Amino acid sequence: MAELEKAGVPTVAFVARDFLKDWQHSAPVFGIRDLPRVIVPRPLIGLEAGDIHPHVDAGFEALIKMLLEPMAPQAAEVKGATQAEVIAVEGDDAYLAFKRMNRMFLDQGWGDGFPLYAPTREAVDAMLTGTRRSPEDVIAILAPGFGVATVEKIAVNAVMAGCRPEHLPLLVAAVQAISDPRFMLRNVAMSTGSHAPFMLVNGPTVKKLGINTGRCALGPGAQSEINTVLGRAIRLFYMNLGHAYPGVMDMDTLGTPNKYSMCLGENDAASPWEPYHVEKGFDRDASVVTMSSTYALCEVDDHTGTTPEAVLNIACATACNQGVKSVGFWLLGQRGDPMAGIRAKDKHFLLVCPVHASIFSKAGWSKQQLRDYLYKHARIPFGRFMANKEPATFRSSHPHLQWLWDSPETLMPVLETPDCFEIVVAGASGGRSAYSYGAAEPVSRVIEE
Repeated sequence: MAELEKAGVPTVAFVARDFLKDWQHSAPVFGIRDLPRVIVPRPLIGLEAGDIHPHVDAGFEALIKMLLEPMAPQAAEVKGATQAEVIAVEGDDAYLAFKRMNRMFLDQGWGDGFPLYAPTREAVDAMLTGTRRSPEDVIAILAPGFGVATVEKIAVNAVMAGCRPEHLPLLVAAVQAISDPRFMLRNVAMSTGSHAPFMLVNGPTVKKLGINTGRCALGPGAQSEINTVLGRAIRLFYMNLGHAYPGVMDMDTLGTPNKYSMCLGENDAASPWEPYHVEKGFDRDASVVTMSSTYALCEVDDHTGTTPEAVLNIACATACNQGVKSVGFWLLGQRGDPMAGIRAKDKHFLLVCPVHASIFSKAGWSKQQLRDYLYKHARIPFGRFMANKEPATFRSSHPHLQWLWDSPETLMPVLETPDCFEIVVAGASGGRSAYSYGAAEPVSRVIEE
């Protein structure tokens, strides 16, 4: 709407009362100080047409009036890079000052709900010793709020998350990755869905930093301390650099604990295949961080299977979860950001535990064979697919597939192509792999140590 208004095309939106605060904050972010809207009591989804009409009728007169009264020319202020603000927090002793700081930061929306480390000048300066970059260097402009992510601001949030100076190069690379248009940060950060940032680390830095690749790699505990603080820093970047605050920009319906922190290293020692980053074209000796987005994780539990097919049949059943938006979403058109000219496929990760990896290895299966099997067998009848999807969208996006309406039992793949399935080895002994329902493209960046 902001783009249409800036082009001189009048617009008015129906905005649910619960989304009004988000609407008011979003308009200036997208270049307009205010956007016309008619307030309705609740979202119009999940209602029959007869229940929607009264909401629309009640606001129709106001809508017409707004359309006929052109908005005064206006533009939102575009903010540039600024120095980090210095805030003084006092208390009768250090502990009380610490508590007061955390209360203030949480009230301001700067925290994730857990205690934050104080980003003092000394702590931030110490963090900055982890890189040769200037504190004023702009690494990225982060959606959805178009925040300026300087090295210093990254360092401030890294301190708050509990990171160390040696972590800073990895975090700088991670910010570069999530700012890549293919990552579609604006979409995943503002969604009403439970998108969580998922960090995968490969190369020498895994061992150097002590990133857990084995048991409880996704936490909790001392063995995953580094994983935890790295993942936590990404969440703070979303909020304090990208301005995707819960209830303002981030309109997640329910939320997920995965949003607090989700980071692991690939277990190369247990993998029969080349590492993920090598598969993506990076040198084996390079340290690489890959940023992806996940709706949810689901266990792939198989303690009895001894063949690749047995394990993958469980994974296929897991993949056919119609409650996850990216399952079958390709049938509604190509996911992407038309404003940025981006075309992206949804990608799901199969996190293979060492026990299951050994089964694939013994049978001589390649990663491509796993992908092909998942693509062939993770399928749902077309009629079931379309039961909770918009028919008009399918009709406009896939005119060549309209014959499927007459063949509702035709099995359709949950993802668009075999390469939409990403394979990574992680975890420790046990017959439990995991399936991550992703969204859009994972983006990898070399860590400049």
